[in-house]
Amino acid sequence: MKKVLIGMSGGVDSSVSAIILQKQGYEVIGATMVLHDYDNKIIEDAKNVCNYLNIEHHTIDLKKEFKEKVIDNFINSYINGKTPNPCIECNRHFKFGYLYDKAKELGCDYIATGHYARIVDGKLLKSNVIEKDQTYFLYKIKKEVLDHIIFPLEEFSSKTEIREIANQYNLPVKEKKDSQEICFIPNNNYSLFLEKNASNLPDKGNFILKDGTFIGKHKGIMYYTIGQRKGLGISYTRPLYVINIDKKTNNIILGDEIDLYNKELIATDVNLLIDKIPNNIQAKIRYRSNCAPCTIEKINDNEIKVIFDEKQKSITKGQSVVLYDNDICIGGGIIKEVY
Repeated sequence: MKKVLIGMSGGVDSSVSAIILQKQGYEVIGATMVLHDYDNKIIEDAKNVCNYLNIEHHTIDLKKEFKEKVIDNFINSYINGKTPNPCIECNRHFKFGYLYDKAKELGCDYIATGHYARIVDGKLLKSNVIEKDQTYFLYKIKKEVLDHIIFPLEEFSSKTEIREIANQYNLPVKEKKDSQEICFIPNNNYSLFLEKNASNLPDKGNFILKDGTFIGKHKGIMYYTIGQRKGLGISYTRPLYVINIDKKTNNIILGDEIDLYNKELIATDVNLLIDKIPNNIQAKIRYRSNCAPCTIEKINDNEIKVIFDEKQKSITKGQSVVLYDNDICIGGGIIKEVY
């Protein structure tokens, strides 16, 4: 019997995933990573589900590592005028890094999570539940790990089906709502979190137009992101948007909506899941954006240039650009420069 270690988050998706794995004949072991001080309820729920399903359960204390690799990166990015995506770093280092190491330690053949994605012939594919597809967050998985991953929810076509299974088995977490927040910011108040945890808060600076015209004062670059219009605290003769954040000068450049559109970007920290990039591919510049046709130029082993066929709105430094060959996720990188 094949053994699989499943990451148990205490939610409906991972709990139903455990049931599916059992039904498929795997010997299932549960593991919950303790990543921060808000995890007590998660651990309790995960343990209850594992006990209910008669599954062995492990907790892995990774709070120190999570602070270093995810939280500190999140804070430093905002301090430097970038907008990070901590879920991508968490998947990279923890759910498909440390969890994979734990699986090997326990003699497991596979790891599993409740993500909405598919693995087919060693390739990462979009979920059948397109509105829930999470491949954007998974592109940094190491290529050699793909063959050891199971996504039990890959064949479902709606979240309703998942909840029906949770109710059918009367799971202890069957009524639990999906989390829409970053796990270490439970109130979703980014500004307050940064104020409490950043050691060097950025100074106030100037709002300026592209031509250098002074418009007003900003309260610190960490409070703003590309495309922002509301909450600037200024009045002008027409709507203004954040079109650039200049860390060196501490200026935030404002412009018209048309100024938010760009065709080219440089991505760094690139991870590719295939050996050769095809000619006709698409890319997403944020989770909720649509895939757009583009071409890729390799700069070096760590950087690529992405050139879109048509201009894209609000390409943001610190976010990820993720590459697709139709349904296949072929990799991506962190946006470094925008043109």
